[in-house]
Amino acid sequence: RHGDPSRPWNQFSIKLKDEAGKPLLSYQGNWRDIFQNWEALALSYPDFVENMIAKFVNASTVDGYNPYRITKQGIDWEVEDKDDPWSHIGYWGDHQIIYLLKLLEQSNNFHPERLGELLRRPIFCYANVPYRIKTFDELIKNAKDTVVFDQRLADQISRRVESMGADGKLLLNDKGEVYQVNLLEKLLVALLCKLGNLVVDGGIWLNTQRPEWNDANNALVGQGLSMVTLYYLRRYVCFLQELLEHESKPIVLSSYVNLWLKQTAVSLSKCQPQLTETTIGDKQRYETLVELGQAADQYRQAVYQLQSFGQLEVQGIDSIREMLKHSLAVIDHSIECNYSDDGLYQAYNLMDLQTDSLAIKHLYPMLEGQVSALSSGAVRPERVVSVVEALFDSDLYRADQKSFMLYPDRSLPGFLCKNRIPDLEILKVPLASRMLAAGDESILLQDAEGYHRFNAEIINLAVLDARLDKLSDAYGSDLGMAREALRQLYESVFNHEAYTGRSGGMFGFEGLGSIYWHMVSKLLLVVQENYFSALEQNANVGICQQIGELYYRVRQGIGFNKTPAQYGAFPTDPYSHTPKHAGARQPGMTGQVKEEILTRFGELGVLVKKGIVCFQPGLLRHCEFITEPLPFRYLDVENVWQVIDVPEFGLAFTWCQVPIVYYLNDAQSPGIRVSWVDGKKQDLQELCLTEVISAELFSRSGSIRQITLTLNNNLLFVNQ
Repeated sequence: RHGDPSRPWNQFSIKLKDEAGKPLLSYQGNWRDIFQNWEALALSYPDFVENMIAKFVNASTVDGYNPYRITKQGIDWEVEDKDDPWSHIGYWGDHQIIYLLKLLEQSNNFHPERLGELLRRPIFCYANVPYRIKTFDELIKNAKDTVVFDQRLADQISRRVESMGADGKLLLNDKGEVYQVNLLEKLLVALLCKLGNLVVDGGIWLNTQRPEWNDANNALVGQGLSMVTLYYLRRYVCFLQELLEHESKPIVLSSYVNLWLKQTAVSLSKCQPQLTETTIGDKQRYETLVELGQAADQYRQAVYQLQSFGQLEVQGIDSIREMLKHSLAVIDHSIECNYSDDGLYQAYNLMDLQTDSLAIKHLYPMLEGQVSALSSGAVRPERVVSVVEALFDSDLYRADQKSFMLYPDRSLPGFLCKNRIPDLEILKVPLASRMLAAGDESILLQDAEGYHRFNAEIINLAVLDARLDKLSDAYGSDLGMAREALRQLYESVFNHEAYTGRSGGMFGFEGLGSIYWHMVSKLLLVVQENYFSALEQNANVGICQQIGELYYRVRQGIGFNKTPAQYGAFPTDPYSHTPKHAGARQPGMTGQVKEEILTRFGELGVLVKKGIVCFQPGLLRHCEFITEPLPFRYLDVENVWQVIDVPEFGLAFTWCQVPIVYYLNDAQSPGIRVSWVDGKKQDLQELCLTEVISAELFSRSGSIRQITLTLNNNLLFVNQ
């Protein structure tokens, strides 16, 4: 119901009761946190998931991004405020693909027919956030300053809200009504938005003044490429392929979206012959980025100027399938190119953009790169084992906490050790020596210890250029000859392009030496996902066992397995991070909680596929079962506290507020007994509920009193 209220810049007011004192279901918070929390919520309230998807896509914009905050009453975005140091406009592109995808996957698992029914229904809308992304040419020129706040549109939206309410923040048609489209269009716009910034073999170009998943890396905006987003994009593309597999009828799309789709498909298809090589050339990579970027730019400028989508057009499903196929080929090639010799995957890359070429440089390994790569579906089970084992052997591992940092720790130079220019480099630029001899310290100076440094007021290349411009009269042609050499010297000293942000200069939060527990729990979940995926693929039994063992090895490092002395806090409480110099810090309902709700259901073997609940206790350990009978107290769907007896060698939990009891008995065959409220009992020979019983459970109808499973020991996980 909230985002992350522990952050100082987030202000929330969650109303629990209305004016009459009755319970009120209200929510507001950071866009990212709301939807990640709802993923766990949907597991226990599955009939809400399609409404969550609608809320998600209705909050996304015409250019494919999302606002900053979301509330029951609508959406909010950041505005420019010179008096507020936290005021920064820009689109948060992080989480967008994977959080939407997780909700889509849940819908498809719980209600396999519903998404198909929504694909063609024009009941979804676009958020009208008053941001405007600059033209592609301007993005190329300066990718750190790309988003403009449209004050005129913001004022217009405010007037509409006064007369229309929250609908005034949505895109309207020429009749002044909310412009509505089908679900497939919304899903395609989210995909096309990312593909419009695709750098083949490099990742998704970060150019909307905001970071991706880890906002401690926000200095990468402009020159950074996110493989993290590309890994998740692969999973998204595969899902869309599965969703459209049995579709045959054409789809209606807005004309500008349809044109964007066609142009993107053409560009991606032209890449295919190049994918036979290990990596494509820098020139071809640049040309592909330009084609994809200009297609996205043409679309954006059209809808910005018209504030509409023109006419509707019919598009064949086969054309969309073809675009998805080409997308997957390019993505898979890029993923394989980012598998490193150290056995890990790249998370972020740097782009070296020239006039007609684009080269890629790799950064150091990061934990989120492994999490997202393992989530992509591109990693076969054997490599899953090697990647996780490589993680434990890498510089990301902190043995004292038996867990993983976000990035390798490293020693930073002291403040006075920075901004030092080697004497030999000074001699290579005659103008530099001339300026120093003349006592001109506008560009360079020599400190009391004899070190040469750049003037401290020069904070970036733009400031350097501006200062050099002012010196043209004093130094004439010498300045023109020395300008580029001074610029290169400046960048060689500071290496700004490789600066990631506070992740490279802080020691708390998501800083150096810091374990970020949400990311560790994401790793836990993705290893679990790969365990069940390996079983589904009928992978080698030994490989499945290894993945299971690695799962529990990751789990061993998480707080509740530790003493207070080891954890530095109460081990059962969730904390944001553990810096190198202290125990766990910043308590609160962090994202770690969400991931561990999901992994706990997985440990219990609760799986849903095609609307049917199946129990696969392959990760459940014998130590989970009680050794003597105990009572189990729970709250039923009528909000009445109930008590049942759990036998020796049993365990119990509730799901959708229905008690589920496991009982170990090797003398009986595995099976399920469903006890109904009317006193009837129904026995099932397999460890799966029927579709009808599953639907009753999901709907929380109250007709099921209890579900009891008989299990054998050979079905459980055994640590080797």
